[in-house]
Amino acid sequence: MKTISALSIYLLPFVALLVFQISSLPLLFLLWAIMGFGKAFIGMSVMHDSLHGSFSNKPSTNQLVALCTWLVGVDPRNWKIQHNVLHHSFTNIEHADEDIEPRFIFRFSPHQPRLSIQKYQHLYAFFFYGLGTLIWVTVKDFAKAVKYKNEGFIKSGKDFNLHITQIIIRKAVYFSLFLVLPSIWLAYPFWMVALMFLTMHFVAGSILTFTFQCAHVMDSSEFINSPDGHIPENRLAHQLKTTANFGTNSRLLFWFTGGLNHQIEHHLFPHICHIHYRKISGIVAATASEYNLPYHTQPTLATAVYQHLYMLKELGSEPTKTKKSYA
Repeated sequence: MKTISALSIYLLPFVALLVFQISSLPLLFLLWAIMGFGKAFIGMSVMHDSLHGSFSNKPSTNQLVALCTWLVGVDPRNWKIQHNVLHHSFTNIEHADEDIEPRFIFRFSPHQPRLSIQKYQHLYAFFFYGLGTLIWVTVKDFAKAVKYKNEGFIKSGKDFNLHITQIIIRKAVYFSLFLVLPSIWLAYPFWMVALMFLTMHFVAGSILTFTFQCAHVMDSSEFINSPDGHIPENRLAHQLKTTANFGTNSRLLFWFTGGLNHQIEHHLFPHICHIHYRKISGIVAATASEYNLPYHTQPTLATAVYQHLYMLKELGSEPTKTKKSYA
């Protein structure tokens, strides 16, 4: 039912704006914004579990559900490498976890060099976070494909060429359906339809990026810089020290985010379907306390966003003011 709901929130507004020949500009922008919510909903509650192999016990079902990646313009192979392999295996580890890799405008770890512009990163974060999915569907998949080939995740030659071809086909289908078709069908110039398309991505990008960043780039999180590759913790302890939950009392937030507000449970047991996270969270918290390990959680989404922005402000200030970390 959640999968049907997510697909409906994404696709029904799109069908409506095409079928009913809506001419009201505010209503059109509203429909595209709703599609942004649906896009984020699919990414968190449907695509995420299917690509983790946790949507179903049957691999064939996971592969079938993963076809939703065609609708959101994301390449599943690149996603699995970045998220399942690199992020989950090396959470908050410098030079390994791409989710905290340094960017010119952002500093996500106290081990990264600080640039003067990053003093304002807590102020401009919302704008650039909103561009996250747009960057992914345009240039990121191509850049990641080349990067992963160079790093050995994708073989050179036939494997890489096939991968690039699949990415091109996916992008062609996605942009033809969600940008070219509306541009032809709607009684508005291309640039106006492009703004509607950008609105959808801005809504989706903001939701998705804040959801994931509030789980790891927090004042309570530890950041690891280990040049020799040695990590002084086992996997479970490491995940508890680098991950945080938020808003776990909200059933609506749990439903919409696909359980990603229970990031601790997800990182400890990534192959368990998210519908079970609430049920096992008490056991996880009690076990963490038993072994004197942290169980970080923020009471609401609002407090989590505030603490994340505060962490960005600290990271953008002088290095001596940043949160604890270990090397």
